[in-house]
Amino acid sequence: MDVALPLIGFGLPVSGSWATPDTMRHIACRAEELGYASLWTFQRVLDPVDADLGESHRSVFDSVVALAHVAGCTSRIGLGTATLCAPFTPPALLAKTMASLDVLSGGRLSVGLGIGWMPQEYTAAGIPFVRRGARMEEYLRCLQALWTRDPVEFDGEFYTVPRSHVAPEPVQRPHPPLLLGGTAPPALRRAGRLAQGWIGSSHQDLSVIRTCADLVREGAAASGRDPSAVRIVVRGVADLLPSPPSGRRRPLQGTREQILDDLRALRTQGATEVFLDLNLLPRVGSPSADAGSSVALAEQVLDAFAP
Repeated sequence: MDVALPLIGFGLPVSGSWATPDTMRHIACRAEELGYASLWTFQRVLDPVDADLGESHRSVFDSVVALAHVAGCTSRIGLGTATLCAPFTPPALLAKTMASLDVLSGGRLSVGLGIGWMPQEYTAAGIPFVRRGARMEEYLRCLQALWTRDPVEFDGEFYTVPRSHVAPEPVQRPHPPLLLGGTAPPALRRAGRLAQGWIGSSHQDLSVIRTCADLVREGAAASGRDPSAVRIVVRGVADLLPSPPSGRRRPLQGTREQILDDLRALRTQGATEVFLDLNLLPRVGSPSADAGSSVALAEQVLDAFAP
């Protein structure tokens, strides 16, 4: 019996030369027209000169602003962040921003959050790099309180919210779905324990998704939540080629048939959703890439894997 595909999303153009206002709208509308489930952005605050992040991290639009831009020209397709480093923004400000976007988009937002890994970005944000796990746990409790209590009051080690009203409320109740990143077992269990699921990074080893999914669902079960309701979202750097690549092939690289097989394999590993992201392909997401060629490739990928 054929294995069904997971839900398929697409990475919004946010990195490099193809990331223009017109192209964002064009890709968003085309993805919605073709029936894609969602559009996703990612965050990069800095490209430190002493780090080797690659050309696709040189020029990256703000993740939330880009989603707000395309929210107005779409009506059905989901919108998601993959991911925001939560500690860079106080929870009261993030709660306000995300509730506003959820309202303006008609309840289409998924909030993907991570803990971050780059010390230089923490320095620029003015946040200590130490005790990130403890800070993240409290952050999530504070964020959920801001979305679900009126009036809200929070007094923690890292965050304090005086007794206040916070509005508008998000459309989705009790709040927009939270998806947490991370690869260490405690982070994976945290996603199942405190959020509605997990979202993988662009560097995630796609051969071990089953292990990640099992740990996330283990965390959900341990906290009395339904493991089958957990979302497992995989970000895949799609590289569509006209013929099979020579030598060793990485997942989601190759012909349409090869990539479809990879998507089915990810479903069998427990992935509920996969979004195809071209931003981190050097020939697409670089500031020096030919924007027209990038858009043409995106249109080929959209057509090839349209649900």
